[in-house]
Amino acid sequence: MFCLDCKNGALCSLCLNFHEDHRAIQIRRSSYHDVIRVSEIQKYLDITGVQTYIINSAKIVFLNERPQPRPGKGVTNTCRVCERGLLDSFSFCSLGCKVAGTSNKFEKKKKMWEWEESIDGGGTKRHNKQMKNKIQSFSPSTPPQSWSSGKRRKGIPHRAPTGGIIIEY
Repeated sequence: MFCLDCKNGALCSLCLNFHEDHRAIQIRRSSYHDVIRVSEIQKYLDITGVQTYIINSAKIVFLNERPQPRPGKGVTNTCRVCERGLLDSFSFCSLGCKVAGTSNKFEKKKKMWEWEESIDGGGTKRHNKQMKNKIQSFSPSTPPQSWSSGKRRKGIPHRAPTGGIIIEY
């Protein structure tokens, strides 16, 4: 539980008695992400434009952004901040993205895959050279491991060394 009126952090069940007349919300965990029920948060915040999800028959919103490396194929609407695929009627994937996207200082970050597309898609040679240098500066010093040389999860089955011996009494 968190008190919106105090700035003391999380509340335990004993401390909750001292905050009876305060605005308290409960932050829950779902699939390793922090979520809040829509019925609790919409009393205090405007959540229009934030995509809601139904988990265990409760309508929830995510607190923090949940980025994806690349948008999926056929996705027509994405989060304005982190580019996550959304349903058509929403603009943000989480409350954190809405706060960031509606602030005055918001500037959309350019993702690595957008840099690659700008290099492949043409443009000035100078711009392409600068972008290639930026991408190369982020590349690891060791070459990436190929998938074929990776160790298989299950090895080749082997018989026990004494499996073929028949013992008679």
